[in-house]
Amino acid sequence: MRSTETKLTAVSRRGFLAALGGLALSPAFARTPLAENLTQSTFEGEGQLFASAYKKTSGHYGIGLLDEFGQVLAEIGLPGRGHGVAVSEDRSCLVAFARRPGTFAVVIRAIAPQDPELITAAPGRHFFGHGSFSADGQLLYAVENDFHAARGVIGVYDLTGAGVRRIGELDSHGVGPHEMVMAPDGKTLVIANGGIETHPDKGREKLNLATMAPSIVYLDAETGDLLSEHRLDAALHQVSLRHMALDGDGHVWVGGQYEGPAHDTPPLVAKFTMDGAPELLEVPGVIASTLQNYIGSVAANKDGSVIATSAPRCGQTLFWDAQAGAFLGSQRIIDGCGVAPIDQGSFLISDGNGGLSIVDDPGTRADIIARSPGYAWDNHMSALTG
Repeated sequence: MRSTETKLTAVSRRGFLAALGGLALSPAFARTPLAENLTQSTFEGEGQLFASAYKKTSGHYGIGLLDEFGQVLAEIGLPGRGHGVAVSEDRSCLVAFARRPGTFAVVIRAIAPQDPELITAAPGRHFFGHGSFSADGQLLYAVENDFHAARGVIGVYDLTGAGVRRIGELDSHGVGPHEMVMAPDGKTLVIANGGIETHPDKGREKLNLATMAPSIVYLDAETGDLLSEHRLDAALHQVSLRHMALDGDGHVWVGGQYEGPAHDTPPLVAKFTMDGAPELLEVPGVIASTLQNYIGSVAANKDGSVIATSAPRCGQTLFWDAQAGAFLGSQRIIDGCGVAPIDQGSFLISDGNGGLSIVDDPGTRADIIARSPGYAWDNHMSALTG
């Protein structure tokens, strides 16, 4: 019901912003000043709220909280470069993850009066930049690298106590797990194993491009049992399956990044279900040849009827009819990568030059609604409210 949604939006916005108040004294964040521009009107607003990692020209990293007009309302300093932000279903908690091969994540609780908490990856593990919550918000699942064994794992964290506890891990049944979503049933994790072996001693070097084997797997979130596994044809084994979003029917849309010859133009967008064969989506040739074989983010609009896939290397964001799988068009946004739904049919898109653009319809031109000098928005953006 709409009245419930409005109440949740108001509480969530106030809560997330108010939760920043105690960060300034937290030793873990002492090097990066926080929440410098909050006002009473900021807390009282009932508009939408979004989060994206940033880097400032000063060299500081953090998470920016933005309204639907693209204005930065507050900042959350991070110890290093951030990547993705996971948001609980009830909007009461968010977690910002370090970019691979980072070893930190920051938990921010919007309702409970607790300072944000810094999580450090377990020995022999590092984060891959993404995570997901259990349906009830009590557990956090984080994609991680068991780099000694060259295998992917899903770290399981208990959020119910006074402090976050790592209580175990699940096998991702692949190498290099990247993004992960909770299926609509609230019981199944869907994981994109990118297939690329890395080791922190080698930085971001890719160690197995000739033999990489990406996959999409469905896991029982409680037991870790493998429910289903999908791979593309052998000829496409160098399409690293990376980012994903759920459409309105619960189908999983995945964007790929191709590690093969630059002159190839393999399919980079696919749709998956637990039991069916992958459906590869076709990008018109004139556009496909410009994508530089890289999809950066995947997001659905609020009713899941339209999917957006950003291609920042060529400055294009592509749009798809979720049900038919048809290509709807593209919009040019220079270095645009982070994508989030802003209302029933529109998307907010962030770029590496500090800009925020809105696309009201795939067939209409993107409009720049704000530009924040000194900011470079990172690859992803998450809707925190509404």
